[in-house]
Amino acid sequence: MRKALYILGDLEDRDIIWMSRQGNMRSLDPGEALVTAGREIADLFFVTEGTLVVTLPGGIELAELGTGDVVGEMSFVEKRPPSANVTATEPSRVLAVPKTAMLAAFREDPAMAARFYRALAVFLSDRLRSISEQTQPGDAAGELDEGLLDMLHIAGDRMVRLIGMLEGRIH
Repeated sequence: MRKALYILGDLEDRDIIWMSRQGNMRSLDPGEALVTAGREIADLFFVTEGTLVVTLPGGIELAELGTGDVVGEMSFVEKRPPSANVTATEPSRVLAVPKTAMLAAFREDPAMAARFYRALAVFLSDRLRSISEQTQPGDAAGELDEGLLDMLHIAGDRMVRLIGMLEGRIH
C-alpha cells in the first residue's frame, strides 16, 4: 500500500477523478498473469483488491503486492519491457489506466505530470533506500520521511475514495 500512498499523496483530487474515469477495472483469477517479463505493457495498474506476486522468469520471488500497490511504474518511466512477472495469487482486481491516456493528459496539464513524476521519484527513492537498508541495516531502517508522514492521511483517504469511485459507491 505504501507505493500507492506516495503517488496518491502528491496528486490532487481532480487527478484521482481523472484516473478513475480513464481507467478500467480488470479482474484476475488466481494464477493469471497481469505482467509478463519481456512483454510491453500498455497500462499502469493500481491494485484495488487481492494479492499479486512479483517473480523473476527463473521463479525467484521478489515481492508480494496488495491493495493500494502500483504495478508497471518502471515500464511507465522507461521504454524497456518489464523484467519480472506479476501474477495473481488469489482473486484480484486492478485499475488499469492506459499509458497513452496518461501521457496525453500530461501534455495537456504539465502540473499533473509534475505531480505524478515527483510522486514516482519519491517512491523509487524509498525503494532504493529500502534495498540499501536490507543490506546495511541502520537506525533509520523502515522509517518514513517526515514529509511523507504529513501526507500519509491524505493519501490514504484518496485511496479509499478512488476505490469507492471505481466500485460506483462514490460519484
